[in-house]
Amino acid sequence: MSEAEIELTGHIIDSMILPKVFGAVYDLSGEFEVLEFRIGKTKNDYSYTRMRIIGKNRQHLDTILAELQKLGAVVTEKAVDAELILAPADGVLPDDFYSTTNHPTFIMINGKWVKAENQEMDKAIVVRDGQPYSIPMRKVKKGELVVVGNKGIKVTLPERSRKKEIFSFMSSTTSSEKPTLSLTRMIAMEMFELRKNGGKIVVVPGPAVIHAGAAPALSELIRMGYVHVILSGNAVAVHDVENSVYGTSLGMDLKTLENYEGGHRHHLMAINLIRKAGSLKEAVEKGVIKSGIMYECIRNNVDLVLAGSIRDDGPVPDVITDVMEAQDAMRNALKNADLVLMLATTLHSIAVGNMLPSTVRTVCVDINPAVVTKLTDRGTYAIGIISDIGAFLPRLVQELWQIEGTF
Repeated sequence: MSEAEIELTGHIIDSMILPKVFGAVYDLSGEFEVLEFRIGKTKNDYSYTRMRIIGKNRQHLDTILAELQKLGAVVTEKAVDAELILAPADGVLPDDFYSTTNHPTFIMINGKWVKAENQEMDKAIVVRDGQPYSIPMRKVKKGELVVVGNKGIKVTLPERSRKKEIFSFMSSTTSSEKPTLSLTRMIAMEMFELRKNGGKIVVVPGPAVIHAGAAPALSELIRMGYVHVILSGNAVAVHDVENSVYGTSLGMDLKTLENYEGGHRHHLMAINLIRKAGSLKEAVEKGVIKSGIMYECIRNNVDLVLAGSIRDDGPVPDVITDVMEAQDAMRNALKNADLVLMLATTLHSIAVGNMLPSTVRTVCVDINPAVVTKLTDRGTYAIGIISDIGAFLPRLVQELWQIEGTF
């Protein structure tokens, strides 16, 4: 048998952290003994517990401890610096490398806890000039110091806020029976406050935004100053331009719902227009595009990252076709984001979710509950709203108009 002691500090009871720790030990066939337990006397006081974790052997114990660290546990076996091993080659990690969560992570270096920068899930941590960084495996260079094992690592989980607010506990259960109108109003108020205080709002739309007739609403959000970055793919740009130029999406008139004869060519014709112009920006400047999401992004200097896919037609010249390059561009655009709205897109929502620290306020809107479930199951802390995007976005705009009229 092997054993180690751990500590947990914070709002570990009402944020359900302590039950998750118990459950993790049970699930991994380990044992625990509570050695000390102090409950906060008021709602603002932290609780504290010290526990002994018992495994069948050292390897089994290390497996348990690795899971408990993801839940915020700190191994208390004599506070020691994190273990660092040199990377054996470019893009290759030591065998016992530490795999990150999306929660704020601290590494003990020279007896002090230092917060890792650029926190993301499923990354490695390297230490450069005494500063730890969370980075993709492919960016690790030979000879860099990589954090390994489970000592000298501390993870901080999001906790239930001490005040009532929509993001007080983002891992709440997703349900189609939640009051969508009330949630939309609260999100609008959050966006209003962020814009007023100079916050950064990122929108991740799927082509369903155009198909569902919500492009005018998203365009209005951009004009109103509530969108600072858009992360999407070729399809959104293509169908937005198709809608702007021909009034259709996938060949269907979005006003009459009639299918045009030969309308299946419209998206290809739209791509061709942009390619002839040279880029989306040049198409706007030459008057080829006179409305729509892409038009408003360019006119209002909104950062636009379009990531390519093997499914793409064209693509339009602005699409980044190198997947790793697109990933880096998205990661760079997400820096200092305060709020991310994921709108009716499964793949881009999950991709962006993987790049976000758990501290970023995230909303996922989709008519399919499975999309929100997939996102949260992968570790993204998000509020899920089950709604037709064609109904949600216009309502969000209405709520913002009303708030601005009030204030």
